[in-house]
Amino acid sequence: MAVLHSNGFCFAAVAFNHPPSVSHGAGTVKASCSPFSSPLVPRLSLQRQAVLDNNGSPETKENSLVVCFGEMLIDFVPTTNGLSLAEAPAFKKAPGGAPANVAVGIARLGGSSAFIGKVGADEFGYMLADILKENNVNNEGMRFDPGARTALAFVTLRKDGEREFMFYRNPSADMLLQESELDFDLIRKAKIFHYGSISLITEPCKSAHLAAAKAAKDAGVIVSYDPNLRLPLWQSADSAREGILSIWNTADIIKMSEEEISFLTKGEDPYDEAVVRKFYHPNLKLLLVTEGPNGCRYYTKDFSGRVKGLKVDAVDTTGAGDAFVAGILSQLAADLSLLQEEDRLRDALKFANACGALTVMERGAIPALPSKEAVTNAMLKLVA
Repeated sequence: MAVLHSNGFCFAAVAFNHPPSVSHGAGTVKASCSPFSSPLVPRLSLQRQAVLDNNGSPETKENSLVVCFGEMLIDFVPTTNGLSLAEAPAFKKAPGGAPANVAVGIARLGGSSAFIGKVGADEFGYMLADILKENNVNNEGMRFDPGARTALAFVTLRKDGEREFMFYRNPSADMLLQESELDFDLIRKAKIFHYGSISLITEPCKSAHLAAAKAAKDAGVIVSYDPNLRLPLWQSADSAREGILSIWNTADIIKMSEEEISFLTKGEDPYDEAVVRKFYHPNLKLLLVTEGPNGCRYYTKDFSGRVKGLKVDAVDTTGAGDAFVAGILSQLAADLSLLQEEDRLRDALKFANACGALTVMERGAIPALPSKEAVTNAMLKLVA
């Protein structure tokens, strides 16, 4: 395997009143509606399994905790592929949002995860909080905004299962998360802190994002970054490039796609090793480039290579990249020494590739995320 050497790019670092209350009891998380929410929306009581400390209060398993920061929303996915949004006869409602997908994906794989973000104090927001609970994701970092709605995204599925998005965020609650609302204790407990770039687009969420990432770095937490380009959400292509690259050098682990390489380099070849190595900064521990059904490439300071993917019939590629990220982060959270041992890292990436492949076989993101058992079975069938 080739040893990675790179000069790298030089990337510069860069309110609401009466929110719903969130109380933490021994085994429950309760989010109550604010005086400004609709009286027709019921109060939400979230029962969850909790690890109790000596004082009887919830304690998250800290040794392998992955905290995911950013957006959680509702995807509306057409029931028929290959049609425009106007032509689609019906849509399937599916919870989504890349950081939330990763959190659920890790929990489905048996790992420990938490989500930090904001949704509306509306029925969709409460539904999303409940879904995190049902999937054993710590949701104590969620906030509910009485003045803004939960974000919606309508997804067009082409005949090949690839997607196009139309977003409803004018503004949505996730854009309004403030630094003062962050659960810094939860961030500092993490082994890995993961985020995307959508939370960098507008204030006040951008400042909250930067403050959360700084707190994680200062606490010695491994920082993971998936740019997750959604160009329609940015003011322009140039602002998207600037925003995505503004925090590049702070990350310890970066996952990017072929399309994102082409976009960030204004059309350079994502298969050219010299192009890819421009993205490797001196403090980076792992750079991953996903290639859809063809698998992924990996780069560390000491080695690099490619791991083949699983070939499956794609129904909906929504969440495939997030499932891949969940797969590799769940492995790294359990044992960071994988970063120094190429054979074991390759095994972890085979596992992550299988996570992504299984996800594209169903519609929606969170509904399609696989269990550890399903991934293991798929890998055994591949070997057989």
